[in-house]
Amino acid sequence: MEGLTYESGCYTTRPGRIAFLTKLFPSVVFYWKDMGIVYRASAKAKRSLYDTTEWAKSSLEVLRALEHVGVQIEITGIDNFTTLDDPCVFVANHMSTLETFVLPSIIAPFREVTFVVKQSLVDYPVFKYVMRSRDPVTLVRTNPRTDLKAVLEGGAERLKAGKSIIIFPQTTRTVALDPAGFNTVGVKLAKKADVPIVPIALKTDAWGNGRYLKDFGKIDPLKRVFFAFGEPLRVKNRGAEEHQEIIKFITTKLAVWNE
Repeated sequence: MEGLTYESGCYTTRPGRIAFLTKLFPSVVFYWKDMGIVYRASAKAKRSLYDTTEWAKSSLEVLRALEHVGVQIEITGIDNFTTLDDPCVFVANHMSTLETFVLPSIIAPFREVTFVVKQSLVDYPVFKYVMRSRDPVTLVRTNPRTDLKAVLEGGAERLKAGKSIIIFPQTTRTVALDPAGFNTVGVKLAKKADVPIVPIALKTDAWGNGRYLKDFGKIDPLKRVFFAFGEPLRVKNRGAEEHQEIIKFITTKLAVWNE
């Protein structure tokens, strides 16, 4: 499967014909495709056949499934991380399940990467085999001090081995970014490991949060998806300035996209 084609560090979905039934039932069509992708990936992961290349491929399949039902996706600024010599800490806002599924298709073709995730994702039926194969840093979300230690120690260990880390500093998914709920764990990790931070601003509410199962909400093709990668930041002093720069980058992008 071919990867995404970028022009000047940017990718935009090319509009295509959408089948009539797909237009009527985008969520049904998407989740049917998505379940197949996850099951195939899980089967490979259970047999230890799921490496970074396979992860990038299945992530791209999810992106294509979203485009198949009419979701348009725009990605900008990838040169801000593809040109780095060292691993980095990606710090992003967290809006929906979409970014967890799609970010590997953008980042993994260029560098080894994993997530900081809550423990429940590693225990999730079927999907757990995929997540465990990616060697994520896991959080229990019951003791903030224990979680911070896990991120700083586990993250630094993976960064030292050449694997970049994706962190969502918000404690929950939200459409609007509340700076007060956007913690500094990514900045602390980058400072400890002496690696750059690459901010990611994203708008992914085309994949809604479900009422009963949060990961399975409505797919709304009328909402455009955006990913923007900011310029790398090196942490100086305690990192307060860099933390504010990340928040400013994300909030500025969201303001533009929401117009």
